Amino acid sequence: MTSVPKTSDTNDLGRIKHQLLAVGSAKVTGIPLPASLSSTAGPSAGKGGSVFFSDGVSRIRLMLDEKSTVHIENYGDSAVLTFEGPNGPVFVDGFVEKTGCHCPKQAYITINEGCIFSCRYCSVPNQEKHIKTPDEIVSLIKDACSRDTIECISLTSGVVGTVREEDARLFTILEKIRVFDLPIGVSVYPTPGLSKRLFELGVSEVKFNLETATEKLFAEMCPGLDWEEVWAALKEAVGVFGKNCVYTNIILGLGESKDEMKQCIRQCLENGIIPIIRPLTPSPDLSDFTRPSAGTTLEIAEYLREQLPRFGLDPTEAKTMCAKCMGCDLTPMADLPAGVRT
Repeated sequence: MTSVPKTSDTNDLGRIKHQLLAVGSAKVTGIPLPASLSSTAGPSAGKGGSVFFSDGVSRIRLMLDEKSTVHIENYGDSAVLTFEGPNGPVFVDGFVEKTGCHCPKQAYITINEGCIFSCRYCSVPNQEKHIKTPDEIVSLIKDACSRDTIECISLTSGVVGTVREEDARLFTILEKIRVFDLPIGVSVYPTPGLSKRLFELGVSEVKFNLETATEKLFAEMCPGLDWEEVWAALKEAVGVFGKNCVYTNIILGLGESKDEMKQCIRQCLENGIIPIIRPLTPSPDLSDFTRPSAGTTLEIAEYLREQLPRFGLDPTEAKTMCAKCMGCDLTPMADLPAGVRT
């Protein structure tokens, strides 16, 4: 793993990360955060931004919330995270990380802000629609490179026009950004044959999101989208990109049982797909839902860790996107190198 600068052989943050993910937020005091130390995209889009905290081995992304029970005291070059754990106060030494675009060490850019679909867990359809031009994308990448050491480019997008129109826009952007000579990851709504074209345009990895552990939940949460179409695209992508290059987000906490989540994980791995298990951030239509408990998040992550080697898959090989960042999820192999519970 190269995305987090390693400062010690301990992994204090990884051992308690499942507890922090169950909270999902932090208040930050001390030296105010400049714009380069906050993020406004991802699961907390539209909620006032977030912060990345690292101990040098693991990192976590937490929404900024003055009422949070997690406290980060920022000293500039260092920081201390504190919260009340099940066995008493917990203290983790570390630092607040700069964000390139959206997350550390990456130019992770949303092409289209806004979306014609209305997935119930997603706040993007409620945002003001804006389509970034290819020149805007290039400018954002250059700006990110000027502020941080950027190791990859990651592109995602909502759907503002038709899916085919989005594909054409993406292809134009990819032609323009190849000059940066960085690994490129793409996460968009997939269409038949898309993976082959992305591979031809120099993309290194793709992430097509199943979102839910079951087809029934997908129909409830993602009206108008096609579960089987996503599965077909993922399987096609494995044939094009190969091992450790195809990922999918699955949200934990939408109403699935643990057995259903584990079954979905197995099905992904059997097909060469690495699932990223994303604890639910309750919004916007799901405000009555709660974040998954620390115990549930840990159990599912440990199960994924146990199963990955059986299929010769390793998310720490990721060069781009969420699997490289690891801020929003409990990541097997990295956060749980020995499956240690705390």
